[in-house]
Amino acid sequence: MSAIIQSAKQFFEACETGQGWEASKTFCYPDATFSSQTNALSEISTLEDYCEWMKNLFTPIPDGHYELKFFGADETDTSVAAFAVFHGTQTGPGGPVPPTQNKIAADYVYHMVFDGGRIRHVTKIWNDAISMQQLGWS
Repeated sequence: MSAIIQSAKQFFEACETGQGWEASKTFCYPDATFSSQTNALSEISTLEDYCEWMKNLFTPIPDGHYELKFFGADETDTSVAAFAVFHGTQTGPGGPVPPTQNKIAADYVYHMVFDGGRIRHVTKIWNDAISMQQLGWS
């Protein structure tokens, strides 16, 4: 397994299980950037802030978990892509409305760009509008 695939998988696991920046930062540059063309994440531009956003998502959705569908690298361009489905039920406080008991099954893709063995940038492709509807948040 290549070094970037191994680092990408470890980062993905830490971020997607709500461990936050503390567990994720080992695999990233301190100033790593983040982008996503979504309303829910429009204010987030650093990977640190995104990892903390994911950590906070586990308050309203404590059973959140991902189902990994694809993980692959382009060694020439030093980038890694991951496709997964995020599952969970809003049973906890912290969402925009009281717990709805609604379930989410959200498809998403990460594109992770590496530089010298560490993540420099992550783009998340995700239809946040559908996710908000599933949860009863819109």
